[in-house]
Amino acid sequence: MADVKQALEQRAAAGRNQPVRLTRNMTIVDMVKALEPEIRRALPTVLTPERFTRMALSAINNTPELANCTPMSFIAALMNAAQLGLEPNTPLGQAYLIPYKNKGVLECQFQLGYKGLIDLAYRSGQIQVIQAQTVREFDYFEYQYGLDSKLVHRPGTGDRGEITFIYGLFKLNNGGYGFEVSNKEDMDAFASRYSKSFGSRYSPWTENYEDMAKKTVIKRALKYAPVSADFQKALSMDETIKTELSVDMSEIRNECLPDSGDREPEADRREPDAV
Repeated sequence: MADVKQALEQRAAAGRNQPVRLTRNMTIVDMVKALEPEIRRALPTVLTPERFTRMALSAINNTPELANCTPMSFIAALMNAAQLGLEPNTPLGQAYLIPYKNKGVLECQFQLGYKGLIDLAYRSGQIQVIQAQTVREFDYFEYQYGLDSKLVHRPGTGDRGEITFIYGLFKLNNGGYGFEVSNKEDMDAFASRYSKSFGSRYSPWTENYEDMAKKTVIKRALKYAPVSADFQKALSMDETIKTELSVDMSEIRNECLPDSGDREPEADRREPDAV
């Protein structure tokens, strides 16, 4: 009897370890059902597979081209959003699932939105103030870096003109602070060079240029801020493509080609100032 029981247990374990085959003709509901054991292990406790399915259907309804992405990259990108507690592809602008060609294959990339980044920053418990703003032609704007750094922005009234600068700033609970400024031309050059989805009709840069520019300067400002490891891991998930599931999606290797948008120029980095 013991031998029979052991054989059955080994057979069940072997079945669980067999890779799940996903096909393009499977519905989202079918995919989630096929992957349910993995999804249950990877989902945060506040989300059920049923809620995950509704998020998936909502994302595809808002961005139909996602249905043509490789199934596993779509499920993994959605899992990134789920583990971070962010709703993708909604007017909230918290996160985006972006379809684009990677290594010649249409895959799904996960991108943080500006509002999602702000939400994660406040959730870390270390940030007192964090925000980004756009400066326009007829605003008063003055800044300087160094030991006597300062940032002054007085928005104009009425027609303020075109965007000229974007800046992001933060203040920590311990009084430390930092900021980053970019002019419009440099931001456009950055987006064109380092965001692989830039120019795509599905790119958030197309529909939400200001928010994506704000996210970029905030990430630069936070580059050397003494934030928690969990917050840094959340930032590392931005602009990634993954094809596996894990209880910690930040540990899964990014499948994006090099220079696809998850890397920033190393020049002109500054430590946060302290008061």
